Amino acid sequence: MTISVPAPSMPGLEAMMDAAWPAPEREESDGWVLRAASGVTQRANSVWPREPEGETHEQHEALRAARLWYRSRRLPLILQVFDDPRSTGLNTVLDGEGFTRQAETLVMCRSSGANGADQPAARPAVTHPAVADPGVEISTDASDEWLALWWSVDGRGGPGGRETARRILAGCPSVYALVRSDDGAPAAVGRLAVPDAESTGDWGGLYCMATRPDARRRGHALRIMRALLHEGGARNLAGYWLLVTVANSGAQQLYAKAGFRETGRYLYRQERPKRHLTGC
Repeated sequence: MTISVPAPSMPGLEAMMDAAWPAPEREESDGWVLRAASGVTQRANSVWPREPEGETHEQHEALRAARLWYRSRRLPLILQVFDDPRSTGLNTVLDGEGFTRQAETLVMCRSSGANGADQPAARPAVTHPAVADPGVEISTDASDEWLALWWSVDGRGGPGGRETARRILAGCPSVYALVRSDDGAPAAVGRLAVPDAESTGDWGGLYCMATRPDARRRGHALRIMRALLHEGGARNLAGYWLLVTVANSGAQQLYAKAGFRETGRYLYRQERPKRHLTGC
């Protein structure tokens, strides 16, 4: 009998996403989580308003505290705000403060019951890759080749930023997949984040799906995704989530064919830089 496991609630998904992409520096502040990673990725350098509801004056006080926290780190104030009724009041405050809206992103989910898989049992300890495709290299660590390809496609910054990204990735147990092109060079990569089951309910997140520009449209991304889902199946994960920008319709189609459906969305709200008068 095939059983489809329902997706977690939006607060549950938010907690999973935070655990899967942990910022090296974080601080709790009145229901908000302040995260910093030397500017490497918006996700790790933004506020997660874990408890977005509150009186207007409380929202303004939280913003002031967050503004000082990020200013001391020479980072802009950015909030990751989910499309949820709980965020209505916060969005109103941010609109009034002139915060921008950028990088709208879909949260897509599928249970392990999708595409004919049974409901998983307890998660076993898997110490070796459950390889389904011998052409896909699987590891529990991000190799230099894996990191170099992903960073060349999605990264921002130089070697220092790449090492900060490595720290972020290493902050959550993960499975890494890599496919090579015919010449032996890495062609595509992906990551399955497997946070602590007690906090995420045995769900895993697909991240860092990246294909070398000259190796696209050859099925590499599909092979990566299938291999990672197979690894998740070996670990009896209850389901999966992934993140894809609203503008990336091609990736959305790929994920939809694999059984993923939109469950929520979020965007980043960034404070506009203040203009300073100069000259005479």
